[in-house]
Amino acid sequence: MHAPVERSIALPHLTLRAQVWGSNALPALLALHGWLDNAASFATLAPLLADRWQVIALDLPGHGHSDHLPEGALYHYVDYVRCVLGAVDALGLEHYSLLGHSMGAGIASLIAAAAPASIEHLALIEGLGPIGDDGSHTLQRFRDALTLAPTKSSRRGLRVFRDIEQAASARAIASGLSAELARPIIERGLMEITDGWHWRSDPRLNRATPLRLAETQIMALLHGIEAPTALLLSAPHTPYLPPTQMSARAACVGDIAVTHMEGGHHLHLEQSEPVAQWLLKHLILPASSD
Repeated sequence: MHAPVERSIALPHLTLRAQVWGSNALPALLALHGWLDNAASFATLAPLLADRWQVIALDLPGHGHSDHLPEGALYHYVDYVRCVLGAVDALGLEHYSLLGHSMGAGIASLIAAAAPASIEHLALIEGLGPIGDDGSHTLQRFRDALTLAPTKSSRRGLRVFRDIEQAASARAIASGLSAELARPIIERGLMEITDGWHWRSDPRLNRATPLRLAETQIMALLHGIEAPTALLLSAPHTPYLPPTQMSARAACVGDIAVTHMEGGHHLHLEQSEPVAQWLLKHLILPASSD
């Protein structure tokens, strides 16, 4: 089993951290995790890929060991894209493939649309583009996000766990992912303090987003993806990834293969071996419909 190497990536306004599996001589596969996860989301999958790719799993801003955004800044998809592109420049990656899960899949989709000449392959697990807006809750979401949220990032009042096991149980209840499978994410996501442990992620990540992209805007951006793309979805489907919407989005991508696999939202943790085989198939051979 390959052990990851820790890496720091300095950007002008913050420092990102990453876990890296595989040799520098291998093609780069940049891996982006989901909301409130971290680079260790790929701890069981990346070692299965490290003979063919150098897997660079980022801690996105506010997650894992990466810096939090400055006070007054918001966590938004466009800013995540900007940060990841900054990391790509700092790493000196001219051509690379992208692997994203959930929120990370949404970010990877937008990166592929923004910089199509650099992306060799795009692999997405449980996500294609960000969560959209149909307009029905736009005004209330906007008001709530701007009037109910505190203006500062504060750790006062955060839940303190007596040990890692209690934190793991709480995470399992909240996410539906077993504590055993989530253990790498949990351990990387915790910080030890005087009287126990608390999550090191930025509390502002839990605030509502004032504005989301309209579905028509998302679909227009997805038309900009030029890389061979593979999308892996769970069966049964995740409630906020309805099949009709995902099919309509997939139809915007010129070269895409859509695969369904039995399991939950964290397929890459639940079924690492089958997901690795799916990646080996689609990141080496041209994409084709399953």
